[in-house]
Amino acid sequence: MNLQDHILKSAQPYLAPNGKKIAAISLRDRDSLASSFGVSKKAVEIAALDRDVWPQRYMRNMGSLGVSGQKKLLQSRALLIGAGGLGGTIATLLARMGLGGLILADGDSFSEDNLNRQALSFEPNVGTQKVRAARMEIARINAATEVEIFEGFVADEELFRLIQGVQVAIDGLDNMPSRFRLEKAAKAQGVPLVHGAVAGFTGQLTTIYPEDIGFRAFYGDPGNLPEKGIELELGNLAGIVSTVASLQVQEVIKVLTGIGRPLRNRLLFLDSLNGVSETISLK
Repeated sequence: MNLQDHILKSAQPYLAPNGKKIAAISLRDRDSLASSFGVSKKAVEIAALDRDVWPQRYMRNMGSLGVSGQKKLLQSRALLIGAGGLGGTIATLLARMGLGGLILADGDSFSEDNLNRQALSFEPNVGTQKVRAARMEIARINAATEVEIFEGFVADEELFRLIQGVQVAIDGLDNMPSRFRLEKAAKAQGVPLVHGAVAGFTGQLTTIYPEDIGFRAFYGDPGNLPEKGIELELGNLAGIVSTVASLQVQEVIKVLTGIGRPLRNRLLFLDSLNGVSETISLK
């Protein structure tokens, strides 16, 4: 029997959240089949979905993504630059959703002032490289998500290498020059870019496609910008950081699956202090 036949043999009837009975495989089945056939755990999950067998771990995605959407996630790779406040939350949530591959780049280590907001920062790992902590945590969350890390601040040559072969790039950065360099590389490779930024009680996000004006529409000329923004004065608060990161994940899901309407040519601005949100046209 081939892999799919063994998946069908291992599948068990399962009551989905909507009350319907479906066929599903457990983590134990996935891992056993991957070992027996010498394939990745991701490959087993994709093969299961090909036969309308759901990995139990994605059951709560089923109603919104469907088989097609879940498969697209598992077959996709994303590039995430930055593994701090935004990036740490983005990385873990994408793994939970079932992203197949993640390239994660950051040259920084955790410091004590990261503990107020960064999802991967804990007292025992202060001083640890952020990308190493991210890889370890993702392995605990979803062993099917394949992670490649780059330890260091990404120069142009490395950036253009890392972005090749991904379907979406994600901005987890904290400075203007790096953001514009990431946008340039994404446009050159024809890759959509999901942007997020936070300062104090406020945050913003948008999704930039290669044909769009992008950062210049709301930041202006990069030659006239400071390296960092108002967050140097206002700081970064955990609530708005996790909110913007979560919304960035939703944008990534929309880009990769084709479900819904991404924030293209629109900037979503959030003011959590005053309970206000606004969508600003960038056209």
